[in-house]
Amino acid sequence: MSAVLQLDTVTRIHGEGETEVHALKSVTFAAHDGELVAVMGPSGSGKSTLLTLAGGLDAPTSGTVSVEGTDLATLGQKGRARMRRTSIGYVFQDFNLIPALTAAENVALPLELDGVGTRQARALARVALGEVGIAELADRFPDNMSGGQQQRVAIARAVVGERRLILADEPTGALDTETGEEILRLLRSRCDAGAAGVLVTHEARHAAWADRVVFLRDGVIVDETGADRVEALVDSGATR
Repeated sequence: MSAVLQLDTVTRIHGEGETEVHALKSVTFAAHDGELVAVMGPSGSGKSTLLTLAGGLDAPTSGTVSVEGTDLATLGQKGRARMRRTSIGYVFQDFNLIPALTAAENVALPLELDGVGTRQARALARVALGEVGIAELADRFPDNMSGGQQQRVAIARAVVGERRLILADEPTGALDTETGEEILRLLRSRCDAGAAGVLVTHEARHAAWADRVVFLRDGVIVDETGADRVEALVDSGATR
């Protein structure tokens, strides 16, 4: 397996002086092709910071973040935006949907911005919406959807096309248990097909879908499990 995502001794400091906060401290982390990695830890441990750095939405104070061997710092803002349209799928906690666009238009947008024809992009978007179980809502606007439906649109946008890296920040937060399981199954299948996935979650039963679980506390990786301990999570009541 090769590393699709690689963080090398990454530190992220917010603020300065008395307000300085070390969100991440010399973190080294990788996610390989075909692998789903769950990241767990208490609030404020650095989980979301790790994702925003991995997605090129923020830059490290020191260290390097690479996706498919490319240091994101060398790309510039436009280059990182292009990578998010083509290679990186990101599921935000607050969905980040555009209210003036329908579900299908929201999902198709990154493809269209990258030059895919409108008809093809919308067709791929409808397939992705079907994968998250809301094909019938393709022409509905976000304001006319429930929170759970909006979340599924956001997930469809993250997985549409040939994404090599999928970053998911609490992707099942607004979903009922059954729908949440469907979404985790989709993320798992994308990784099984060759993508790398990073799942931030508070739930052990969700982490049980991963190949590895990394534990963050106060900006530091304090523990990491292998497949055997993930299976122990399954045996304790979580199911794949």
